[in-house]
Amino acid sequence: MIEIHQVSRLYRRGVDEVHALEDVSLQIPDGTFVALMGPSGSGKSTLLNLIAGLDQPTSGVVKVGAQNLNGLSEDQLAAWRAAHVGFIFQFYNLIPVLSAIENVEVPLLLTRLAKADRRKHAELALSIVGLADRKHHLPNQLSGGEQQRVAIARAIVVDPELIVADEPTGDLDAKNADDILSLLRQLKSEFHKTVVMVTHDPRAIRYVDQTFHLEQGVLVNGATAVEHA
Repeated sequence: MIEIHQVSRLYRRGVDEVHALEDVSLQIPDGTFVALMGPSGSGKSTLLNLIAGLDQPTSGVVKVGAQNLNGLSEDQLAAWRAAHVGFIFQFYNLIPVLSAIENVEVPLLLTRLAKADRRKHAELALSIVGLADRKHHLPNQLSGGEQQRVAIARAIVVDPELIVADEPTGDLDAKNADDILSLLRQLKSEFHKTVVMVTHDPRAIRYVDQTFHLEQGVLVNGATAVEHA
């Protein structure tokens, strides 16, 4: 479970204080697909970064699973992220000169897996996202939707408990956006991943279990549960 308890995050810009988050508390059960929504500047990306261990709160407590992230050093946070978190971004962040399967293997280079085992893990991840037959293609030989699938395979190749996605459909057309949202829900349903996504995409509401709405750094109306047919 993700537990956020009375979390605030302040930034200083010169003499000014910017309140990115103010006294936010929420819980996300394991194996849940949730969306963080709100207008630009509402604090949703800041909250995602705190959950992912990319940032630390000014005050309050952030716990993910059994790990309290407060007070961990940068090295400890990096090690925790590598073992427990998969990242998906709006613009894919694939390495242009590497094939799909080589891009998926990148996180495994930090492990002690042998080369043959890294390849097996990467092939499995690509098969899960439906791209086993495109593994030798370079990013510029793939569509936007296919590139995002490669990025998702890269995120899941280390078998993380938590997947964080920052506007994963923001650069995609409607059909590919639906396909990516469906794939994220599949990861939640079939593989019991916890998926936390920042999005402006109203289509997301049909796929997630809960939505959390933020405005000006404040959680408004708590969580909204979503009914699925």
